[in-house]
Amino acid sequence: MTAYSFRAPALRCAPLSSHLTPCALACALLLAGPALAANDAVNNAAAAPEHTLRDVVVTAVHDHSPVQVVADPKQPRQPVPASDAADYLKTIPGFSAIRSGGSNGDPVFRGQFGSRLPLLTNGTQLLGACPGRMDAPSSYISPETYDTLTVVKGPQTVVWGPGTSAGVVRFDRERPDFTEPGVRLSASLLGASAGRNDQNVDFQAGNAQVYVRVTANHSHGQDYKDGDGRRVPSAWDKWNTDVALGFTPDADTLLELSAGTGDGEARYGGRGMDGTQFKRESWGLRFEKRHLTPWLAKLQAQVYGNRADHVMDNFTLRTFQPGGSMSMPMASNVRRTTEGARVAATLQWQPDWQLETGLDAQRSPHDKRSGTPSVPYDSKPWMRDAKFENLGAFAELSWQAQADTRWVGGLRLDRAEAWRYPAPSGMGGMAPAAGADHRTRSAMPSGFVRWERTLAPQGALVYAGLGHVQRFPDYWELISPGNGAASAGNAFATLRPEKTTQLDMGAQWKGADWQLWTSAYVGVVRDYILFDYTGMKSAVRNVDARTAGLELGASQRLGTAWTAQGTLAYSWGRNTSEGRPLPQMPPLEARLGLEYAQGPWSAGGLWRLVAAQHRHANGQGNVVGRDLGASAGFGVLSLHAGYRINAQLKLAAGVDNLLDKNYAEHLNLAGNAGFGYPGGVRINEPGRTLWLRADLQF
Repeated sequence: MTAYSFRAPALRCAPLSSHLTPCALACALLLAGPALAANDAVNNAAAAPEHTLRDVVVTAVHDHSPVQVVADPKQPRQPVPASDAADYLKTIPGFSAIRSGGSNGDPVFRGQFGSRLPLLTNGTQLLGACPGRMDAPSSYISPETYDTLTVVKGPQTVVWGPGTSAGVVRFDRERPDFTEPGVRLSASLLGASAGRNDQNVDFQAGNAQVYVRVTANHSHGQDYKDGDGRRVPSAWDKWNTDVALGFTPDADTLLELSAGTGDGEARYGGRGMDGTQFKRESWGLRFEKRHLTPWLAKLQAQVYGNRADHVMDNFTLRTFQPGGSMSMPMASNVRRTTEGARVAATLQWQPDWQLETGLDAQRSPHDKRSGTPSVPYDSKPWMRDAKFENLGAFAELSWQAQADTRWVGGLRLDRAEAWRYPAPSGMGGMAPAAGADHRTRSAMPSGFVRWERTLAPQGALVYAGLGHVQRFPDYWELISPGNGAASAGNAFATLRPEKTTQLDMGAQWKGADWQLWTSAYVGVVRDYILFDYTGMKSAVRNVDARTAGLELGASQRLGTAWTAQGTLAYSWGRNTSEGRPLPQMPPLEARLGLEYAQGPWSAGGLWRLVAAQHRHANGQGNVVGRDLGASAGFGVLSLHAGYRINAQLKLAAGVDNLLDKNYAEHLNLAGNAGFGYPGGVRINEPGRTLWLRADLQF
């Protein structure tokens, strides 16, 4: 089967064309909002998606169960639907994103980022290749092509890989359920200000024994204007296509083979280079068998490979201007291949006991090459500069001690290894280099224990969990900083693993017409990995730190048609070694939403309020960004409305930043003066944005 994807003209220095193709205009008459709605899930399980259109554009996301958020990425939400995983995640309380333009941000949860927050797609991990995380893992994920999003808060699970100190984010596609032969199609089309246009298609066909699923999407945007009408270099164009072929000889057995690819490019006002290639190649094979014996409830096995082939340069999408450390046009091509395997068994020898145990492994080499317009990078050989491997064993046990009391606990042991390869020596850098430096860390333990209690007759659920995780430094911390080399401090040899111990607690109350939830955390971090910046130079080291924060949420039904919602998120961090704030901590944020749904009509609004942030650590940050001083608070009002034409078709329209507010997020990159945007100040967010979305489902 051939999968077709749409792609707009390539980005160049001039603004991209915003005209839709005749095919896209025709689709606009047929397509509508989110298609597949994922049912609620409990802990790690999610039900098969319902094939119905949702009526409401989401303005608030609530905790689903203890330490867990479950959401439907196909359901539209305000602001304008996301072009990548970071844009989507930042609509969830506690999340923010480090932005450098219109797309390809890096998600931050509770002030934590990078490998502290693994992003998994169908249980696999794709790691970006850029030393500055220009191609963060989130930039390769198109949320609407997945059925469910699950966020586990804090170190409260051990079954999804190592180093999960901030939490785990999982985007999953569910197994299509065909009891009879059939075909399903869901699609959407989005048009918005600044030339934004997205197309998404999800096609499924099959019967009780076999199925095929094709998902494809394309997202395109031009440079947007901020609230003062200033153009912000931010254009992008990206596409993804994935195919899955599944065999289901019976209801308890699944064998699925999948493959996918994608590419794109993006212009950045906050970087010295732009991304001219975001090529992704993926493959996977997974097997699942349920109800093997009375005590072996499920057996899972999976192997996969993901490759990110990224190109960045300073001349294709902008007019080259000498500045900083770049005195001439240049291009850098970096590649990272992530291969892994996982096997897990779920044992349930008693109704009140369940154990999930298994092994996972990952190997991730990193290669690079560079060039100029006169000597292209693709005329040069690949040079390996690093390789990482990890082998882990895990076991997670749950015990329903009483009808109203549940205990969950887990233990994980990891062996992590890293290799650093010196640059080739000799004439032209082609002579063999010395042997690679090797570093290993064996038996890094992680674990947690959590207590959950249902209170009657209040109808409340309370929980408290204590977790500990040890995180081996990643590529961006061991290799990319300026002191990574032996001659500059040798962070590769001296940087210690990060050790986080955190208490998570919270409660939920639900009534017939209302819901209230809260989650809070307090953490102590030994050997927190911190970046120091001096001009264009960076250095990394260990400090001790403390963290704390909370998320709150509430909703209240007002009559039969209206629902009021609100969320609040606050994060705090302190570098206790030096008595100063931790950098890159998001400010206090509140979201107030109002939704209407009656008959075929729906409408609503979102008022986002962000406080000024005076806690900062100038000159410090992470591999993506650094603190740029204090930031001002702001409020942004957005509105939307929708109309269901029939059971298969729905239209929705909205306006984000209705009052054309000129503002910048606290977590952001500084503008690049060489690109015509003010240097040294945060990049502003889009001004007033109009959007129209159509959805089709049958």
